[in-house]
Amino acid sequence: MRTGFPTAVAIGAALALGIGSASAQDYPSTTITVVVPFSAGGPTDTVTRLVAESMSRTLGQQMIVENIGGAGGTLGARRVAQAEPDGYTLLLHHIGMATSVTLYRSLPYNPKTDFAPIGLVTEVPMTLVARPDFPPETLADLVSYAKENAEQVLYAHAGIGAASQLCGMLLMQTLDTQFTTVPYKGTGPAMTDLMGAQVDFMCDQTTNTTNPINAGSIKAYAVFTEERLDALPDVPTATEAGLEDIEIGIWHGLYAPAGIPDEVVAKLSDALQRALADENVVQRFAELGTAPVPPEAATPQALQDRLISEIDRWKPVIEAAGVYAE
Repeated sequence: MRTGFPTAVAIGAALALGIGSASAQDYPSTTITVVVPFSAGGPTDTVTRLVAESMSRTLGQQMIVENIGGAGGTLGARRVAQAEPDGYTLLLHHIGMATSVTLYRSLPYNPKTDFAPIGLVTEVPMTLVARPDFPPETLADLVSYAKENAEQVLYAHAGIGAASQLCGMLLMQTLDTQFTTVPYKGTGPAMTDLMGAQVDFMCDQTTNTTNPINAGSIKAYAVFTEERLDALPDVPTATEAGLEDIEIGIWHGLYAPAGIPDEVVAKLSDALQRALADENVVQRFAELGTAPVPPEAATPQALQDRLISEIDRWKPVIEAAGVYAE
C-alpha cells in the first residue's frame, strides 16, 4: 500500500495541473470584475470604465466595474489581494498603490508580493485649480497668497491616499508652507465644494478637472506636465508659471491577485494593450487631458518596476510630511 500512495499523489497532482492548464486556456468563460478602490464618477473610475469596455470586446466576456471606496483605496485593494487568483477579479489602482506602503502603518497586504501586475494604463497629469472667485490670478500670485495666508486658505482633497492629497503634500513641501487641508470622502464632493466656493483650491487629475476648467466653473493655474495639453491649451505648465521644482503625474495600473496563471496574465496584458490602442479610448483619454501609455509600458514588468520605484520615491516625501493613516 505504501508504494502505491506516492503514485496516487503524483496522479492527483498531474490531474490538478491538467485542469488548471485547461482552465487557463478557456479563460475567460464568465464575467470579470474590475475593482476600482474609489467612488464612482472619480478619475480612476472614468479611466477604468473606458478601458474595461474595450477589453471586454477583446476577451469576449463582460468586464464589470465594482467601486469599493474607503481608506485611501486600501479596502478595494485588500478585496482583490484576498480574491481567488483565477483572473476573474482584477484591480485598477493609481499611484496610491505605491504610497500606501508608507502612509499606512498596518497595511493588510503587500503591494510588491500580493498582486500580479498586468500593465500600466495611463499617467494622468495633475492640475492646480481654485474656486472661480479666488483672488490670486496666476500661479505666482497663488504662491505668495498661500504663504501670506497659510492658516486661512483651505486646500481640499479627496482623503488620505487620494491623488489630490498626495499632490497637496508635495506642493506644501516644495513651497515650505502648510495649508489648512479639508479632507473629503471622494473627489466628487471636493470638486462640488470647490465650485461652490466652500474651499479655496486643490490639485487634481485632468480627468476630473478638464471639463470644469473649460466650462469656467473653476480657475486653473497650472498643469504639471512638460508641455501644455491640447485639452487645456490656455493653461500654462507649472514651469512656465514659475514653479520648477515639482513634478507629479498620477499613473494607473491593472493588477490581479498573486498566483494567477501566466497564460491568464498574458491574455489580460494583450487585451489591455489592444484597449490602449483603441481609437475610442485614445480619443476619450485625449478629451480628458491624458493619453494611454505606449505598448512597452502596458506590460507586467513595466508596472512592477514603476511600483517599486514609486514606493522608494514617495517614502521620504510622506515621512517628511509626517502624515499617516492608521
